[in-house]
Amino acid sequence: MPPSTPPSSVEPSTTLLDRVGTFISENKRAVLIGTAAVVVAGGVAYYASTSGSGSGSSRGGREEKGKRQKGSKGSSPKGHGQDDSAPIIEPVSPKAEEKGGLAHTSQRKELANSFKTKGNTEYGKRDFDSASKLYTSAIEISSTPEPVYYSNRAACYINMTPPLYDLVVIDCDSALSLDPNYVKALNRRALALERLQRYEEALRDFTAATILDKFSNKSASDSIERVLKIVATEKAAKIFQACSISADREPRLPSHAFVSAYFAAFRARPHPTLPENATTGDNTLLLGLQALEAVDYPHAFTLINESLEQDISWDEGKAEALNLRGTFKFLMGDVDGAKIDLQESLKILPSFTQSLVKIASVYMEQGDPKMAFECFDQAIAQNPDDPDIYYHRGQVLFIMNEFKEAAENYTQSTKLDDQFVFSHIQLAVAQYKDGNTGNSMATFRRTLKAFPQRSEPHNYYGELLLDQQLYEDAAQKFEKAVELEKAKTPSNVLPLVNKGLTLFQWKNDIMAAETCCEEALQIDPECEAAVTTLAQLSLQQGKLDRAVEMFARQSELARSEAELLNALTFQYASAAQVEFMKNYPHMAAQLRDIATGMM
Repeated sequence: MPPSTPPSSVEPSTTLLDRVGTFISENKRAVLIGTAAVVVAGGVAYYASTSGSGSGSSRGGREEKGKRQKGSKGSSPKGHGQDDSAPIIEPVSPKAEEKGGLAHTSQRKELANSFKTKGNTEYGKRDFDSASKLYTSAIEISSTPEPVYYSNRAACYINMTPPLYDLVVIDCDSALSLDPNYVKALNRRALALERLQRYEEALRDFTAATILDKFSNKSASDSIERVLKIVATEKAAKIFQACSISADREPRLPSHAFVSAYFAAFRARPHPTLPENATTGDNTLLLGLQALEAVDYPHAFTLINESLEQDISWDEGKAEALNLRGTFKFLMGDVDGAKIDLQESLKILPSFTQSLVKIASVYMEQGDPKMAFECFDQAIAQNPDDPDIYYHRGQVLFIMNEFKEAAENYTQSTKLDDQFVFSHIQLAVAQYKDGNTGNSMATFRRTLKAFPQRSEPHNYYGELLLDQQLYEDAAQKFEKAVELEKAKTPSNVLPLVNKGLTLFQWKNDIMAAETCCEEALQIDPECEAAVTTLAQLSLQQGKLDRAVEMFARQSELARSEAELLNALTFQYASAAQVEFMKNYPHMAAQLRDIATGMM
């Protein structure tokens, strides 16, 4: 969709940002491997460092009542508090017997197995206290305790009332020190850590268990998703809270390309005429408008704010300043602040149709299309010949998938002013989405002829060609758009990213795609599409450290909590895979084989 789309609006599937956004869903299982199931965070980083010696005498004494009470932290939420897998199904490993050989070792093993068998019987009766004591005896009598003894006792602790989660963690540490690949112990420890609200550690264990189980355990995968959501949500909330209370962490503008695209969606208007005796605020406003015209957006925003603080002397100027400050707030994700400024602008100048159009976008952002259309109706009543009104009403209808009605509004906009390129582009896109592919292509060809020096028709025509898998034609259009943009300062880098994605989809040329995105970031370091695409391409190649770096950068660029949550999710998922591979290097080849089979 042409770049006038509001920051959080849904875009058609043929556009760049939507293709980047759906990259993962289209390759879900493959990317799932690359990021430990997309929703994975963790890896098991501390088997040896947290497990202790694993000897029976060091664990058996933890049964006393006082220690148990320390382990219970609150009640267990329904569905996540108990371990329903009975220990009786777990066989004893031959490891200890292989290491032994002496008669007393064999006798100890036989006696320990006897205690374990009795413990299994008590566990089956749900007498968890008696069962735990029998497993303790098995541990204490063994010269080399089996990991199953610790895991079975952990199963008792997790099912007690109240559950003894701290003791579950301790016993699973011991089991995993003896067998790092013990999936059941990983899941039990993860469950206990989750209940103890040690979420990042829980994610590490759920991650390891899921990968070691070759992604065959849906319950573990669901647990990963559940816990990762908690972690990412908490992190996102903390970041936004810090932003709101820290003077040096103010909301930031999105990339230059994004801001330029939004302002370009409104036809240029002459600057308001300053009064004869202009005040300081009046002159500061004029400087802000000049900075905006020079596409110096940070400076323009600062000057607009200063002009309002200095007091603007005439109504038209104050309404203009409030309109622009509201626009900047909207672009930075401060929807409520934008609404207040735009409403104040309209109180001063009710006929200001641009403020009415922009506040319609605010209402759409807040999920209130009824009020959005009322604003458009008011704008038409004030000025029925303003082509911007019909263009932006078409945008809202487009977002609502009302493509035929959207096309009618774009057509009306072009009738009132046929020199606005985006009305033509969006008409072609709406025709395409409505199934009129022939009409859409014809509209694009006419637009290319009418605007030979504009990059946008080439770029968006290329997107529709790419959607039809006409890769060579799409690449040519993107290349032409890149060539035209290079003549501008600064240039719009989205055609470069589009070109990279085309080369990847067409020729599976990851290196060329990366080169395009890196070049885009050299021009516009805050281009979200380039950052996100590089992150996904890094996952495809198993460059997990680079993926973590890119997702962290995406988090920094996020303007809303929803965007930040998405970026943090993938950041933690990628970091988890890095950590897992460090601790399970023998799994690397196997994971690559699984990933290759899913691509």
